Amino acid sequence: MKSASPILFLWLILCALPLSPASAQPPIPAPPELAAKGYLLVDFNSGKTLIEQNADERLEPASLTKIMTAYVVFRELAGGKIKLTDQVMISEKAWRTGGSKMFIEVGKQVGLEDLLKGMIIQSGNDASVALAEHTAGSIDAFANLMNDHARRLGMADSHFTNPNGLPDPDLYTTARDMARVTLALIREFPEYYAWYSNREFVYNNITQQNRNPLLARDASADGVKTGYTKAAGYCLVGSAKREDMRLISVVMGSATPKARAEASLALLNYGFRFYESHRLYPANQPIESIRVWYGDLENLPVGPATDVFATIPRGVYDKLGARLEKTSDFIAPIALGAQVGDIIVTLDEAEIARVPLVALQEVAEGNLWRKFVDSILKLVDSLLH
Repeated sequence: MKSASPILFLWLILCALPLSPASAQPPIPAPPELAAKGYLLVDFNSGKTLIEQNADERLEPASLTKIMTAYVVFRELAGGKIKLTDQVMISEKAWRTGGSKMFIEVGKQVGLEDLLKGMIIQSGNDASVALAEHTAGSIDAFANLMNDHARRLGMADSHFTNPNGLPDPDLYTTARDMARVTLALIREFPEYYAWYSNREFVYNNITQQNRNPLLARDASADGVKTGYTKAAGYCLVGSAKREDMRLISVVMGSATPKARAEASLALLNYGFRFYESHRLYPANQPIESIRVWYGDLENLPVGPATDVFATIPRGVYDKLGARLEKTSDFIAPIALGAQVGDIIVTLDEAEIARVPLVALQEVAEGNLWRKFVDSILKLVDSLLH
């Protein structure tokens, strides 16, 4: 019998070997280890945490506190309680406040918009105190507002005692909580958030540069805030947007300004390199209609109340999926916005997000005839199923 040729024998061996799928993606490399006490990277659209280290450890925030100060002032502006055009009388307390300054002068009036820019761009501790006093009447009353908003935003590990972040044993926050307030500020007040990307601000013939090093080192960066005290170390909340994806980085407790800048850039670059964000469903747009019993409407459109995003590793979009989980029966009346189930987002069949499915229209009770007809139809439906 003639033996098989070596080439044929090699071909048979190769055919027997298991082949990797052509579409298989290489694993995402481990995130960088950074020189900081605590840090976090979050996708703005989905809220998904991509990297974290000691993100729930209570730390001193230093001037990161001013993110919350700005948020409180923006909320008061939105509520009509104060105005950008307000002229704020500068108290001796504000004027004497130490640390970084806007260089406001005691007894003079300064526009509220200028004070906000002086706090945001120049990190003025004096501007922070003037804003707090004008907004709430006193530092203590303003701190109460800060803590009220912190609780509302779910910042369970934060407590504020002043508007500027100067050291206080009862002033603390976490990397995760700072991400929460930053997300809220950018989402609720995009028109004011634009100030965070200004490179400089001139007040009283003094030009000061924005202290955020990311603005000069990353063209996609547009915020947010630096902080430093001896106890807190060097801190930085950063934000950058590339195409439709925005990331928020928080670095707390670095040993040097260089270390905090490099850590922030490492977080942002890692997130943009290895992840992508997709809007799956727009807010208040119907995904499906559901049958309603005993109502003035038979079919109710349902969908999400907010945009539904998914943040996933790059290259696996084809493995995304979604399904609806609905309660068994829908009986009128149903209020507009009432939750009627969940939207389950999956990646490779594993759940990665769960978003409320809500009624996009109100359904009132139907008349007697509608209720009579539906009672018969519902009985037939139950017998068939």
